Amino acid sequence: MVTTIPQTPNTPIQSVLIVGNYCHDVLLQGGAVVAETLGGAASFISNVLTGLSVSFHLTSKVGVDFKYPVNHDPIVVPTSKTTVFHAYFDQGYSENAHQDRVLKRVEVCDPINPSDLPDRKFDFGMAVGVGGEILPETLERMVEICDAVFVDIQALIRSFHENGTVKLVRLKESGFYHLLPRLKFLKASSDEALFMEVEEVRQWCCVVVTHGKDGCEVYWKDGEMKIAPFGANQIDPTGAGDSFLGGFVGGLVHGLVVPDAALVGNFFGSLTVAHIGLPKFDLRLLQRIKEEVQTRKVQGTCWLERRDDEVSFTKPAGHDEFHASLSSSKLVSAECQRDLPRSPGSVEQVIRPQYKGQQKFLLNSVYDKSN
Repeated sequence: MVTTIPQTPNTPIQSVLIVGNYCHDVLLQGGAVVAETLGGAASFISNVLTGLSVSFHLTSKVGVDFKYPVNHDPIVVPTSKTTVFHAYFDQGYSENAHQDRVLKRVEVCDPINPSDLPDRKFDFGMAVGVGGEILPETLERMVEICDAVFVDIQALIRSFHENGTVKLVRLKESGFYHLLPRLKFLKASSDEALFMEVEEVRQWCCVVVTHGKDGCEVYWKDGEMKIAPFGANQIDPTGAGDSFLGGFVGGLVHGLVVPDAALVGNFFGSLTVAHIGLPKFDLRLLQRIKEEVQTRKVQGTCWLERRDDEVSFTKPAGHDEFHASLSSSKLVSAECQRDLPRSPGSVEQVIRPQYKGQQKFLLNSVYDKSN
């Protein structure tokens, strides 16, 4: 049974704990810095949950050099620097790297310890580390204080070469494998899914595998389902998988069943790739999406009430119509944006002043291969 917090009509839902460090992301091409942005899965997920009016507690660590204003203050470690990732978009494919980018961790902040977590209960917990900051004992503590824990597999299987290049290890070798039966969902990209046995893991928890432009697949103990994608004009794939997870959990928090919530996840992933770095969502689009979600919730079976029931995972009536409604909202928003005057400041949120004169670049035409 899920513990819920009483809500008034105008009060945002508060039931989510996000655990993962903020980062500084530096995007490079041809040896030159093209953009420097706020990074970390926690930043993308909190951005989506805020857009969906889901309030949350965020536990994140940074150093004294952290440079971005955020709505949820991190823990500042005076003896540490903020985690920094360099993303190289022209180095080709290497072992355990993605074809669209090579990631290197050049600075690392302190890990998040169990004692850093709040001493209270949550309906949902999200372990979304990117730089090795999630410890096995921290995830175990999250299981104790959260009714349902969602984990991005990158928090578990990333390791780092001496030069900082991201390497992936098999899930069984990660030190987290024994906790799988206590998790509710494990999310992985199609690349990351190669480092676990999906058929084995799905016996313990639900597995969600993202396939970029092809949507995602949801696997549970007795079944599986493909969830349709949304069209996207990709500029930067960074954070697409994180935004997917934010939309997925946001949909569940609002009471959608799993397939419908996964559609919301795919939707926010497709929005994210159209921006460099952390996206700034159109407010009118967000309002329309929230209205669609509320309408769908009234028509469907609430996952909060029946989340261990088989019906929560099977395709509900009206699922395809819900996809069409979300697609329509996106098209309407795009048309409205084309009618608005272009603002020179729209790109300045992610590009540092000294690089404003550089031309923007197209990173890849296939979205979400990196998350």
